[in-house]
Amino acid sequence: MAYKVVKLKKHHSMKIAILKEKALGETRVAITPDVAKRFVRDGFEVYIEKNAGLMAGFLDDQYVDAGAKVSGVPLEIVSDADVILKVQPTPLDDKINEIAFAKKGATIIAFLSPYNNKFLSQTYAEQGLTALAMELVPRVTKAQSMDALSSQSNLAGYRAVIEASYYFKRAVPMFMTAAGTVTAAKVLVLGAGVAGLQAAATAKRLGSIVYAYDIRAVAKEQVESVGAKFIQLEDAKNFESKGGYAGEVTQEYMKKQEELIAEYVKKVDIVISTAQIPGKAAPKLITKAMVASMAPGSVIVDLATSTGGNVDGSEKDQIVDVGNVKIIGHSNLAMSVPSDASKLYARNLYNLVIHAFADGKLKVEDEIVSKMLLSYKGKEMGGIVG
Repeated sequence: MAYKVVKLKKHHSMKIAILKEKALGETRVAITPDVAKRFVRDGFEVYIEKNAGLMAGFLDDQYVDAGAKVSGVPLEIVSDADVILKVQPTPLDDKINEIAFAKKGATIIAFLSPYNNKFLSQTYAEQGLTALAMELVPRVTKAQSMDALSSQSNLAGYRAVIEASYYFKRAVPMFMTAAGTVTAAKVLVLGAGVAGLQAAATAKRLGSIVYAYDIRAVAKEQVESVGAKFIQLEDAKNFESKGGYAGEVTQEYMKKQEELIAEYVKKVDIVISTAQIPGKAAPKLITKAMVASMAPGSVIVDLATSTGGNVDGSEKDQIVDVGNVKIIGHSNLAMSVPSDASKLYARNLYNLVIHAFADGKLKVEDEIVSKMLLSYKGKEMGGIVG
């Protein structure tokens, strides 16, 4: 990924702080040594909490070599920081919380779950903090290098297939041996967004027969480009929102969609479900009857459990057995490849910070920044500057 170098004014020095991630199960870190080096080169002061990158495979010495300062005292890092970079917000009941100890006017940038944690924007506003949610990076060409949802979804889609293959009791590719032929596994991917396309591509690379479905008819070409077969209704329509995400479907279309999905679910071995609608509960695509129709030993990976799940019977961050079918409900599979996930996320953050603070001040009316704002100068913004 190419970096855009923007020199800050020499008289202005901004302090960036990175704390250890405290959210349950979080293994990623918001900055990597190579990105820390870029920030330092561009005139920022970078402070990172001791061992913050350890879970992702990055040592303190690597950060020091990059020009960052490492400290074992979290308050020293965060109390006078201008920008605080996180993967997820620290739980509010934690003794050291960036919300409580950050100085007034500081900017926090992270995955802030604006749809699920609406109280957070009020908390940030009350503390006089500016908060930018990485989930709200708009899908425009100018913001592609800042789109952390896409970078993390790519890894989640890849990892979903690896997880499914691990729990599947048969081989995935076709084998021809003197003792007979092992048939290739059949995989169905529901939702052909970033995660779905990567899942389809990974399943194909492993040698499986891949089918993919999406309510957006425009996804057909993308699905076929990774070697999968696109399945659709005869009277398929393009249910796509203005932001490029999947939109909501009509009741009539939903019934036809259910019948089509049921037809394929019962004849495949693995299902990877990725369908989500921003700001709304995930659509239920796989019913209990569909699960029961699958062959013993089949596996379903539901990537939408953070917003309710696509599968009847899936549970967030749990693996459950329904009959003879295993349903994997990991809500954040990018965490299972923390090194690569951190590298991509850190670069997304770097590109955003360089863009948003080009002259040392946050460009609140910028077309990208304005859509990400949850709070600014004591006010809740809801992602749009009013």
